[in-house]
Amino acid sequence: MHPGGKQSEKDDPGMSKRGYHHGNLKQALIEAALSLIEAKGPTGFTLSEAAKTAGVTPAAVYRHYQGREDLIAEAARQGFEIFADLMQFACDKGQPSALAAFEATGRAYLAFARKHPGHYIAMFESGISVNRTPELAMAANRAKGVLEKAAEDLSRHIPPEKRPPASMFSAHIWAMSHGVVELFARNTGATSPYPPEDLLETGIGIYLRGLGLVPQDD
Repeated sequence: MHPGGKQSEKDDPGMSKRGYHHGNLKQALIEAALSLIEAKGPTGFTLSEAAKTAGVTPAAVYRHYQGREDLIAEAARQGFEIFADLMQFACDKGQPSALAAFEATGRAYLAFARKHPGHYIAMFESGISVNRTPELAMAANRAKGVLEKAAEDLSRHIPPEKRPPASMFSAHIWAMSHGVVELFARNTGATSPYPPEDLLETGIGIYLRGLGLVPQDD
């Protein structure tokens, strides 16, 4: 230990010239993984590459993660937390209209995929199960719960005998949002004469009209 209490790279072989401290090393590794996921895909890099990108030794990585999948799972957990926050913000902004709140959550899905592609891939395209860790499962369920609550609030406007379960209602919109993102907003080669935002907006509108929640067009 050097005078003044500062720790040198010699004192901690896991510390790089960037000067990452123990408290933010894990986040530096996650950010490195996110950049590699975006560039190479979830299986296109190793833990050693993540360490190099973060500017630390491989030994430092193994103190926190046993394998690449553990690192990706943590990136996915953070992604679901961000995702839930964005959807909750969108839902709250649409209040007091249950319809506006519900529609806003669908738009938030597309916005999240565009703004956080590394997290999105870790969450939905890495093959990592949301049940890999209790923390990941909790974050995923929180995100799911935001959409289900918005669906439940909106479905109160449907007569009970015609009302689908909120979980089914929200799953339909989640699937529609995911399909638009995967096909038309992730540069997969699929093309559409309409922007992804318009496809999602009109698709949700058609679905809600079918449930009698928005007026039929004349």
